[in-house]
Amino acid sequence: MDSPSPLRIGFLGTPDFAAACLTRLMASSHEVVGVVTAPDRPAGRGHKLRPSAVKQVAEAHGLTLLQPERLRDSAFLEAWDDWQVDVGVVVAFRMMPEVLWNRPRLGTINLHASLLPQLRGAAPIQRAIMAGLTETGVTTFRLTHEIDTGDMLGTTKVQIGSDTDAGTLHNALLLAGQELLVSTLDGLAQGNIVPIAQQDAIDPSLSLLDAPKLFKADTRIDWNRPAQDVHNHVRGLHPWPGAWTSLGAEQESTLKIHRGEVAIWTGSHLAAPGSALADPDGNLLVRCDSEAYKVMRLTPPGKKAMASADWLRGLPAEKFPSSFR
Repeated sequence: MDSPSPLRIGFLGTPDFAAACLTRLMASSHEVVGVVTAPDRPAGRGHKLRPSAVKQVAEAHGLTLLQPERLRDSAFLEAWDDWQVDVGVVVAFRMMPEVLWNRPRLGTINLHASLLPQLRGAAPIQRAIMAGLTETGVTTFRLTHEIDTGDMLGTTKVQIGSDTDAGTLHNALLLAGQELLVSTLDGLAQGNIVPIAQQDAIDPSLSLLDAPKLFKADTRIDWNRPAQDVHNHVRGLHPWPGAWTSLGAEQESTLKIHRGEVAIWTGSHLAAPGSALADPDGNLLVRCDSEAYKVMRLTPPGKKAMASADWLRGLPAEKFPSSFR
């Protein structure tokens, strides 16, 4: 039997996650005929224009590149048509109009960092850990009108360990996603993929969770929650955007918490959630609704990240934070 013809891919993406997927696709049997990414944006103190990670990869490999401000622009769509794309591949890009995603003969496929229909939305990696899930994964699916709802083409499961943080999970999902993209494209080329409607994949024994964009209020630690919930919250937000808490009544003074673990509260049983003390090893211990959370690493106001014991050791006695809010 003859091998199926390689697919002509139009790739759309912006950040590092997408750039790594683009690199993997270039090593596959398929052909990336063009790349679409965001226009260069000002960044850093000097506000110099900075190209996206995807643009850097595309330019390094001499790929044809487009950076439209508007995806409905006729000149952009004409250039896209000139590529004679078989399938669009979008990874971490932006909202796309139907006039673009419905253009290729095989449609446009998206890679999402969850096991759809679980965790639809912009922050599936962080939200999976914050919810205390022990398993997530990656899904390829066809774009349709509603976000993250199209028919699924393939999935790969990834386990979440008890101390896995968002950075570690991101890397694991990226590796799984790169390979899933290639296998999905291979299946489309061979014509042996059977799309699955997301409603047919719903497990009635599980509650469906959404993964909306994270705002500052979502990242604040609630010490009235059980210590395990606090642990999930902290590791789910590390290294970005970071969990935080207020120092006592000083609402404007915040402390970022990077790493810790569930521990036994050794203070008074009458202490309110948010009460703090130093454990025998000098680490910061904070009372939760049940048990306590031992903070191992944090960033104090105006300082760099450090061990909590080092921070407490450098504080005058009268400055010791007796409580957090």
